[in-house]
Amino acid sequence: MSKYLVNKFLYTIDRDPELVERYREDPEGTVAWWEAEKAGEILNLPSGERTTWLSFTDEERQALRTHDHVALFAMGAHNFLTLTLWIAMFERDFTEPLGMQLDYAAKLSHFALPYPDIST
Repeated sequence: MSKYLVNKFLYTIDRDPELVERYREDPEGTVAWWEAEKAGEILNLPSGERTTWLSFTDEERQALRTHDHVALFAMGAHNFLTLTLWIAMFERDFTEPLGMQLDYAAKLSHFALPYPDIST
């Protein structure tokens, strides 16, 4: 897994409210668009130049498309990046205080120390 590429996706989506909404409403399209159009900007590649390093694996792509923060964490995505993005996308769907955060944590509760390596 390219933890850097996945983390960069999460970070850049989270920093743009329009992209947050786009990713919430059309995760498959957003992941495909970002991978095709934005991943190359990470290394400032000339237009049209590609490298396999700037592609998600099938497993990463699936987890991103399905908003599966548990799978992303298991693969080494940084939990703070998924948490802040998930708050922006899903907190509004919960009525109780901290409901989204508690749900997020509950879904990760089966992990024990040592946690997956989140370093890039």
